[in-house]
Amino acid sequence: MVSKPLFFLLLLAVALVVFQTVSLANADDSEPLSSSRKPLVKIVKGKKLCDKGWECKGWSQYCCNHTISDFFETYQFENLFSKRNSPVAHAVGFWDYRSFITAAAEYQPLGFGTTGEKLLGMKEVAAFLGHVGSKTSCGYGVATGGPLAWGLCYNKEMSPDQLYCDDYYKLTYPCTSGVSYHGRGALPVYWNYNYGQTGEALKVDLLSHPEYLENNATLAFQAAIWRWMTPPKKHLPSAHDVFVGKWKPTKNDTAAKRSPGFGATINVLYGDQICNSGFDNDEMNNMVSHYLYYLDLIGVGREEAGPHETLSCADQEPFSSSSSAPPSSGSSS
Repeated sequence: MVSKPLFFLLLLAVALVVFQTVSLANADDSEPLSSSRKPLVKIVKGKKLCDKGWECKGWSQYCCNHTISDFFETYQFENLFSKRNSPVAHAVGFWDYRSFITAAAEYQPLGFGTTGEKLLGMKEVAAFLGHVGSKTSCGYGVATGGPLAWGLCYNKEMSPDQLYCDDYYKLTYPCTSGVSYHGRGALPVYWNYNYGQTGEALKVDLLSHPEYLENNATLAFQAAIWRWMTPPKKHLPSAHDVFVGKWKPTKNDTAAKRSPGFGATINVLYGDQICNSGFDNDEMNNMVSHYLYYLDLIGVGREEAGPHETLSCADQEPFSSSSSAPPSSGSSS
């Protein structure tokens, strides 16, 4: 017969084993987000393969190289979006670092934040988030922390004045009865055809359930990164291409004053809604200001932004005209 003291010691030992087992099983979910995880490494047929868990899933050579979490960490995300969880913000508790990195991990093998050297990766992340911050900001001139500290304040348009249903696409992207296709997400998606195309790319039924973009931060970031990485039309570059130098301007582009840089990303994403309207366009200048501000906060410095003429699209002819365009105010109205 086992004595009571020995029985309790055995019980304690069993409890410790169970605790350690559960801890190991949940290690991936509980790991700190403050710094990049050291990759697991193995050699297969002479090739070095790595796995960084949620930051870079699966055994691959790619995960051994620099990924976004190596140069963009939690504290930098918090600095860029320092007011997003303020009581007066409109998406408190929604946006977070892990959701961004999880979404980015799907596109890093395609070059998002990983094209070229580390500096270019940092600049691309700042450029992409500059657009995101500008489109989701509720900052204004005398706002606490300054008008540029309020990115990711929204995750949807607050007071839509229409359903954004275009019947021209009723055969390809028919509107779901009673559903509104107003702006949602990190780069707000508008109109049934845009929800349909984005949903097809992400393999999610956004045409029937556009609200998914305001319910899932990872999906909202994925939709935005997909738009950044995808040409808006055939024979046009993506915002990623014009920023990292994959796009080479033709003689026609040069004549239209289109050149690689942040200004060209505005042109790809918004075309004639914003571009070729002079240097006094407030929405364009707001995007540029966010990009420069984020370059400073991310540790690159705005002096790396390039010459002034490439920062905006003030005198660039649009890549294309836009039809059924979203309102210029983005998702903050």
